[in-house]
Amino acid sequence: MLDTLDAAAVRRWCAGGLAALRRHQGEIDDLNVYPVPDGDTGTNLVLTLTSAQQALAMDLATLPDGGSTAHGHALRLMARGALLGARGNSGVILSQILRGLADTLAADSAVRGRQLAAALGDATAAAYSAVAEPVEGTVLSVVAAAARAA
Repeated sequence: MLDTLDAAAVRRWCAGGLAALRRHQGEIDDLNVYPVPDGDTGTNLVLTLTSAQQALAMDLATLPDGGSTAHGHALRLMARGALLGARGNSGVILSQILRGLADTLAADSAVRGRQLAAALGDATAAAYSAVAEPVEGTVLSVVAAAARAA
């Protein structure tokens, strides 16, 4: 059991999340009905998180920027990689969720349950603010539910 979040855990979380998205990509594509039933939400999430993981992999040796912890640096790399590789609305929203997590947790020396719960709340706010007309039943609802559950 992990006591606190560290950079290695961020990397494992990214890899695990990407693997889970890949397993459920088709199912998520089939659920996609908003704003148009284009059937690509799962694909867009996979492509966006792949970019986040690639950003983490390419920057293993760099030191955290000033005022950031190692886990904060890893979260910022993920967020930037996701933003640069964002596909579709869901990808942009995912990048903002990651940015919200990074902004909240970057300077915390120890990230435990309470800090993670607060960060999920901030990530929810960042995601909703990135969308001109938020609609429930989308990835926004997923992050909001995760924040409530945390």
